[in-house]
Amino acid sequence: MARAAVAVGASLVNDVSATLWPVAAELGVGWVAVHMAGEPRTMQQAPTYDDVVDEVNRFLTERAAAATAAGVTEVWIDPGIGFGKTIEHNLALLASLDRLVASGFPVVVGTSRKSTLGTLLAASDGVASVGPEDRLEGSIATAVWAMHLGVRMIRAHDVRQTRQASQVVAA
Repeated sequence: MARAAVAVGASLVNDVSATLWPVAAELGVGWVAVHMAGEPRTMQQAPTYDDVVDEVNRFLTERAAAATAAGVTEVWIDPGIGFGKTIEHNLALLASLDRLVASGFPVVVGTSRKSTLGTLLAASDGVASVGPEDRLEGSIATAVWAMHLGVRMIRAHDVRQTRQASQVVAA
């Protein structure tokens, strides 16, 4: 799939397996190592960590160093918010994004419309659930927070609103 994407113009491989750096090196494109515990079908079945921030940081920096050594010149790391993590894990990672930034590798974060935000927003509103279409406030808040801590790329569904919020904070 990565080869096909690059063949039609992609310049950055977003890799949830965090194993495709040899392909990125061969094709001369950038690479994003995303942390994911388990596989998509099973990743949310009782994810556990001794120290989620330390474990994710160590995993990503090891993969990023391997990619750099293989010749990938543009290497990014992504803590994989929501990918094999509980709400508590996600919040711990968001609170400690500066530790990932301190690794020296540029960091990508994608919290937009994630279920963690739906749960937090539902609790704040005193309702049972908040659907993805109603998670804008949480998406923007976490994106701006991430940028404040030095994250250099944000994945967002609501690009215009996220951009506007980031410009207000930057001003």
